[in-house]
Amino acid sequence: MTRIPEDDRDIFEKAIFLPMVLTILNRDLSAIETAGFKLKKPYLHLLEHTMKKVQKDLYTIKLQMKKKNMKVWEKQRDEAFTLFSFMYRGYEEEHNYFNPRIRNEVQQLLESYFVENSTSE
Repeated sequence: MTRIPEDDRDIFEKAIFLPMVLTILNRDLSAIETAGFKLKKPYLHLLEHTMKKVQKDLYTIKLQMKKKNMKVWEKQRDEAFTLFSFMYRGYEEEHNYFNPRIRNEVQQLLESYFVENSTSE
């Protein structure tokens, strides 16, 4: 049984997933820069704009975590699962995440940022 309310658990999960989104965007940025695209600029602009939005959201998440005395760190990883420790108001809880679920969550976040970028311009 978890002591962490659902909205605070969402903050923990964003603190886990948003850095992964940034890692993927950085790799994609490098791949596009070296790829043989005729028109690289629109792709680079999309990725850079998305990265700025993700960084801004991550900054907000980190501020919320600091205000609520929340910390998260990865404890261990294997082929199937990743174990994270959540420190919440003096209590420590361990949460195990199925790696394909992490991948799906990161993919959904990435898609939502891309859709958000395409509708805001």
